[in-house]
Amino acid sequence: MNGFIVTWDVNSRDAAACGRVRRFVFGYELRNGAKTYTYPGFVRREGVRYLGQSVVFVDRVRLDELRAFLRLQR
Repeated sequence: MNGFIVTWDVNSRDAAACGRVRRFVFGYELRNGAKTYTYPGFVRREGVRYLGQSVVFVDRVRLDELRAFLRLQR
Protein backbone atom coordinates (compact mmCIF):
# COMPACT_ATOMS: atom_id res chain seq x y z
CA MET A 1 0.00 0.00 0.00
CA ASN A 2 1.36 3.42 -0.94
CA GLY A 3 0.65 6.34 1.30
CA PHE A 4 1.83 8.81 3.88
CA ILE A 5 2.66 8.80 7.56
CA VAL A 6 0.97 11.78 9.20
CA THR A 7 1.73 13.07 12.69
CA TRP A 8 0.22 15.92 14.65
CA ASP A 9 0.51 17.62 18.01
CA VAL A 10 -2.29 19.22 20.00
CA ASN A 11 -1.69 21.54 22.94
CA SER A 12 -2.86 19.47 25.90
CA ARG A 13 -3.99 22.68 27.66
CA ASP A 14 -6.60 23.18 24.92
CA ALA A 15 -9.18 20.62 26.05
CA ALA A 16 -11.64 21.55 23.30
CA ALA A 17 -9.09 20.98 20.53
CA CYS A 18 -7.99 17.69 22.11
CA GLY A 19 -11.60 16.54 22.20
CA ARG A 20 -12.30 17.50 18.59
CA VAL A 21 -9.21 15.69 17.34
CA ARG A 22 -9.91 12.61 19.47
CA ARG A 23 -13.52 12.39 18.23
CA PHE A 24 -12.50 12.85 14.60
CA VAL A 25 -9.67 10.32 14.73
CA PHE A 26 -11.23 7.63 16.94
CA GLY A 27 -14.96 8.29 16.74
CA TYR A 28 -17.40 8.14 19.63
CA GLU A 29 -20.57 6.57 20.97
CA LEU A 30 -23.70 8.21 22.33
CA ARG A 31 -26.09 6.32 24.57
CA ASN A 32 -29.70 7.38 24.88
CA GLY A 33 -31.47 4.99 27.19
CA ALA A 34 -31.35 1.57 25.56
CA LYS A 35 -30.13 2.94 22.21
CA THR A 36 -26.47 3.36 21.31
CA TYR A 37 -25.35 5.50 18.39
CA THR A 38 -21.86 4.74 17.07
CA TYR A 39 -19.90 7.22 15.00
CA PRO A 40 -16.74 5.58 13.66
CA GLY A 41 -13.62 7.68 13.51
CA PHE A 42 -11.16 8.41 10.74
CA VAL A 43 -9.00 5.41 11.66
CA ARG A 44 -11.88 3.07 10.76
CA ARG A 45 -11.99 4.25 7.14
CA GLU A 46 -10.60 2.39 4.17
CA GLY A 47 -7.01 3.41 3.48
CA VAL A 48 -6.22 4.50 7.04
CA ARG A 49 -4.13 2.65 9.63
CA TYR A 50 -3.49 3.76 13.19
CA LEU A 51 0.24 3.47 13.93
CA GLY A 52 0.53 4.99 17.39
CA GLN A 53 -0.05 8.09 19.47
CA SER A 54 -0.78 10.96 17.07
CA VAL A 55 0.45 8.95 14.07
CA VAL A 56 -1.58 7.43 11.23
CA PHE A 57 -0.80 5.99 7.83
CA VAL A 58 -3.15 7.25 5.10
CA ASP A 59 -3.43 6.59 1.40
CA ARG A 60 -3.54 9.44 -1.11
CA VAL A 61 -7.35 9.40 -1.23
CA ARG A 62 -7.69 10.20 2.51
CA LEU A 63 -4.69 12.51 2.91
CA ASP A 64 -6.42 15.74 1.87
CA GLU A 65 -9.36 15.07 4.19
CA LEU A 66 -7.08 14.59 7.19
CA ARG A 67 -4.91 17.58 6.38
CA ALA A 68 -7.97 19.82 5.96
CA PHE A 69 -9.35 18.76 9.34
CA LEU A 70 -6.02 19.26 11.12
CA ARG A 71 -5.55 22.70 9.56
CA LEU A 72 -8.88 23.82 11.02
CA GLN A 73 -7.68 22.93 14.53
CA ARG A 74 -5.00 25.65 14.61
